[in-house]
Amino acid sequence: MSTLQTRFLEPKDIPALMALEHSKWEPDQAASDTVILERIQTYPDLCIGTFCSRTGKALASLFMRPVSPAMFTAPTKWKIAADVHAENIAHGHRRSLFGISLSSNHAQAVKEIFKFFYPHALKAGWRDVYLGSPIPGFGKARKKNPDLSVWQYVHAKRKFHANAPLDPQLRYYFKKGFRDIVSIQENYFPHAQSMDYGVILRNVIPLSRPRPLWRVTPFFILESVSAMMFWLAQ
Repeated sequence: MSTLQTRFLEPKDIPALMALEHSKWEPDQAASDTVILERIQTYPDLCIGTFCSRTGKALASLFMRPVSPAMFTAPTKWKIAADVHAENIAHGHRRSLFGISLSSNHAQAVKEIFKFFYPHALKAGWRDVYLGSPIPGFGKARKKNPDLSVWQYVHAKRKFHANAPLDPQLRYYFKKGFRDIVSIQENYFPHAQSMDYGVILRNVIPLSRPRPLWRVTPFFILESVSAMMFWLAQ
């Protein structure tokens, strides 16, 4: 029997989520309990976590909000993109999401989050998910080669792996399906290793195109179809 439990987050989960936040982020980067509560209360169907069913420990969490993709074609910052109350959702374009934060201490727990979310996303009509990634290898690469541009680094590929990004964090998200590089943002968020750059990535939700069909499809069928596509994508 699996010891992993994945579900929508609730206010009662905040202590466990705070422990996860502080295990993954620096003190000035971790979200406060007030911010986490605000995210859950504003978009309860877009906040998901995986827990150990024996200990109750939070192993992974994902917070999202609706967003207009147009905002990522111009200079922006993480604080703006992550603001659950920001008025930047274009009318008629409520089909895209922004991943505010993905935190994890357990690789399988992250997979369980996306496996859980995909059928719900199809039912709700969501099309794609955007997120901002740091590029922690850039600072070190720039020291070795002062003429290296951020564009060159972001698009560099790992040797003998033609499609895999050179940067370890971009490579991590690449394996999770975030393979479209939308834009490179300067002064996106404070991150010394990335020289404060962030890269906006996009992941198209599998099978999201026939939107009217999924709205009338029973949820248990969506779970089966989504599980099959998730397995094939691994």
